[in-house]
Amino acid sequence: MKINAGEIRVGMLLEYKNDLWQVLKTQHVKPGKGGAFAQVEMKSINKNTKLNERFRSSETVEKASLEEIKYNYIYEDDKNYFFIEPKSFEQIEIIKDIVGEKGKLLIENLEVTISFHNDVAISVELPNQINCKVKITDVALKGQTVSSSYKPATLDNGLNIQVPPFIESDDEIIIDTRTLEYIKKI
Repeated sequence: MKINAGEIRVGMLLEYKNDLWQVLKTQHVKPGKGGAFAQVEMKSINKNTKLNERFRSSETVEKASLEEIKYNYIYEDDKNYFFIEPKSFEQIEIIKDIVGEKGKLLIENLEVTISFHNDVAISVELPNQINCKVKITDVALKGQTVSSSYKPATLDNGLNIQVPPFIESDDEIIIDTRTLEYIKKI
């Protein structure tokens, strides 16, 4: 689907120069002299390279058509995560590099959305919030308000995040899967 350069947004997938690119940053500029343009920073899905490109407002770019299907996570091995489609019971495997650091948040039967481009899985989207248990965290020091009010914590899944000083070991918390940040205590 063709879109104008002014409609490019962060997170979109574009087909450009015979590759698939994810938009990381976009800035719309209207200089005093000349036409408006969009300065776009993109990352290649296949080659893991970055590209800065300038599109005039009158240009059109091809937005990649994605098919999103809901799957449930079942298990992992050394190289892959395995998912099952709940209606057809079709199983697929996705290499760990596609999921990245967020793979530590996967728990059995967690419903995820997998995006496919030409029948190839390109991304796995987790629910926005997930419950986790704090395994280890430092003890908060009284009167330590001058420095940062957050302290490091290790979760039961091995993820390291920053939490407020009132959080203690074995507390249940909710974290944001998009930013891997603490949201609230349960």
